[in-house]
Parts: sequence; structure tokens; C-alpha cells
Amino acid sequence: MLSSVLKSKRAIQVNVAIMRVFVKLRETLSAHKELAQKLSELERKFEKHDTQIQTIFEAIRQLMAPPEKPKPPIGFHAD
Repeated sequence: MLSSVLKSKRAIQVNVAIMRVFVKLRETLSAHKELAQKLSELERKFEKHDTQIQTIFEAIRQLMAPPEKPKPPIGFHAD
């Protein structure tokens, strides 16, 4: 604040430097905000894929399991 009140060359240079830092800080924060938003979108997208992939693996495991043989009936049968 003091650098904007003073009228010397050095005070003006400091004031300009401070403004540049704030602009850079705002750009960095907005870039990180966009990056965080994109990361959240990817996370949501792959979250769905995880459940779908898990379902596929379960189906493959069921197909790989040997079929159950029916047990023969117990007792004497006359045909």
C-alpha cells in the first residue's frame, strides 16, 4: 500500500512488481482450479469404468469355473 502512495521511481517499480505478482498468483490459482476440476472429471469417469471392469472380471471367472455336474439320484430305479 505504501508503494502506491509514494511517488519515487523505486516505489513505482515495487508497485508494478507487486501487481505482476498478484496477476501471476491469480493465473496460477485459476490454472490449478481448472486442473483440479479436470482431475475430478477423470476420477468420476474412471470410477464408472472400475465397476464395469469388475463386472467383466466376475463374468469371466464364472465362465472359467467348471460346470456343476448333476448328482445322480439316490436309490433304486426301475425303468
